[in-house]
Amino acid sequence: MSAKKPTVAVYKFSSCDGCQLSILNMEDELLELAEVVDIAYFLEATRAQKPGPYDLALVEGSITTPHEIEKIKQVRSQAKTVIALGTCATSGGIQALRNFASAEEYAKTVYPSPEYLQYLDSATPISEHIQVDLELWGCPVNKKQMAEVIVALLNNRKPNLPPYSVCLECKRRLTVCVLVDRDIPCLGPVTQAGCSAICPAMGRGCYGCFGPARESNIESLMAVLKEKERYPGEIMRLFRGISGYSPAFKDAAESLSGEKVTA
Repeated sequence: MSAKKPTVAVYKFSSCDGCQLSILNMEDELLELAEVVDIAYFLEATRAQKPGPYDLALVEGSITTPHEIEKIKQVRSQAKTVIALGTCATSGGIQALRNFASAEEYAKTVYPSPEYLQYLDSATPISEHIQVDLELWGCPVNKKQMAEVIVALLNNRKPNLPPYSVCLECKRRLTVCVLVDRDIPCLGPVTQAGCSAICPAMGRGCYGCFGPARESNIESLMAVLKEKERYPGEIMRLFRGISGYSPAFKDAAESLSGEKVTA
């Protein structure tokens, strides 16, 4: 009798679905994974829904509504291992821009009947509501890193993820530094590698979608960026972008703006 395959469930919360599409774009790797795991729940890919509990839950998106708080707790109770997938799930993503303003004011401006909306004042990462076993950053996630994480878990080993910043990826691509050569503000020196330095290769600065790099010197970069600021508030807004609610980038933006965010 063959051994039972580990069961995998994929869930979506508030997001653009980009990280789920990254899983589907794994193509050949996904076909190989399907031979060794049982994809029990993945509405983006199949209508089949097998009941839990599951060995692994991949969760994309941030928590933005009361219903999502209840749902993520249910996911945690049904999964042996939970991976927060992508920058929305790890730091709130684009939705977390509401944390720096008034969600109520946005609702009144956009919707004719905001009283029917059910939303939280802040958009928060998965880890603020449940215990997360591993976080994989990216907007969207790198499909090769995704495959590495799943294979590592199946083999009971630590995933081999890059411990360096986007700058090293630029050097490997022979991309001229946009910060030094063109005075373009760039978060590459303090951003975790994983995107293959797409933006600097296209002549624009990195905006930190893979989150803060480990042991990076953000204060030193802030001093350099302030000298290259092209308009008031540019550097503060750069840190307050896709990964802006991550603690390191949030603290940097607060020190630049002089405003403390309590959301």
